[in-house]
Amino acid sequence: MIKVFSPKLSFRDILSVFRALIKNEISGTSNKVQEFEERLASSFNRKYSVVCSNGSVALDIAFQLMNLKKDDEVILPSFTIISCLSAIVRTGATPVFCDVDSKTWNMQIQDVKNVYTNNTKAVLMVHTYGLTADVKEIKKFCKEKKIKIIEDTAEAHGQYFDNIQCGSVGDVSTLSFYANKHVTTGEGGAILTNNFEIYKKAKQMINLDFKNSKRFFHNNLYWNYRLGGLQSALGLSQLNNLNKVILSKIKQGKRYTYLFNKYDVDVDLPITSTDYSFNHFWVYGIVFKDNVNRDYVAKKLNDAGIETRPFFYPLHLQPSAKIFKQKNKNLVNSERLGTQGLYLPLGKHVRPWQQKKIVLQVKKIIQGN
Repeated sequence: MIKVFSPKLSFRDILSVFRALIKNEISGTSNKVQEFEERLASSFNRKYSVVCSNGSVALDIAFQLMNLKKDDEVILPSFTIISCLSAIVRTGATPVFCDVDSKTWNMQIQDVKNVYTNNTKAVLMVHTYGLTADVKEIKKFCKEKKIKIIEDTAEAHGQYFDNIQCGSVGDVSTLSFYANKHVTTGEGGAILTNNFEIYKKAKQMINLDFKNSKRFFHNNLYWNYRLGGLQSALGLSQLNNLNKVILSKIKQGKRYTYLFNKYDVDVDLPITSTDYSFNHFWVYGIVFKDNVNRDYVAKKLNDAGIETRPFFYPLHLQPSAKIFKQKNKNLVNSERLGTQGLYLPLGKHVRPWQQKKIVLQVKKIIQGN
């Protein structure tokens, strides 16, 4: 089976974790955690960073920090992962789904404007699958309307919009370090901000509201979302390798595109760049024509020893989201991507000859041969 993803750790990664073990740097309060937070802040052009147990927790904390109230509305793309919706709902605010661009698969300024109301208090700007959201225009619009930005940078480590680094834009930005991310700690996440008060509160929220002055005196019922020292040691090593990982994925993504074009496979391919960013190919996704059954293709590929993943299913069509009235029912791009999109094996474990095999197998299946 050619896995859709398979993590590969370097000798330096292993050595970094081993050194932390030797020094007993294993807990969530070890020096390695602080070092990782400082490196993250520097790497993502931020003043402060707080690491936590995973990316979903990072989103959850980010929204809790926004002081949202009932009837406040938060705009988010329908084409994204369910944790984005869950984090909003847990604040008591109302999620409002917008569509995404058919080519970049990310939210554009017009998508935001289509669902904006006087009740809009925040926008969740997500960078998806290797390209970015419309950073400059969305940031400008939010500043004019005095709307908060929460920026989900889980899939955009090292990505830029022109000269603006992803992760440096939101009032609060979040990261995920799951095993398939460009920087991984196995599980893990982070909150990034330039606001000291937000930073200080986030530190309390991930650590049971502990304070140095009164250790076991708690004003709030916060939870334990700490990241450990061993994971932080791995993250520190991974940060050193970020650019190499990105270049490798870009090379693989371009090879897929070359092969699909060479063998004239009738699918919609991801664009390699826009006017403002280059595709980092966090994943390599293809979108089938409407007359092709995506799930059938995925099953046949699996039977041939090729693992795939369907694209995110639109949030506005999720059974768990039925209670939210949809302001904009014209979310055609999110719906098409959710039903016709599939991403293919990508990473160090995939060889060039395997990429060719995958492309030819896709062509064979959709042609019915």
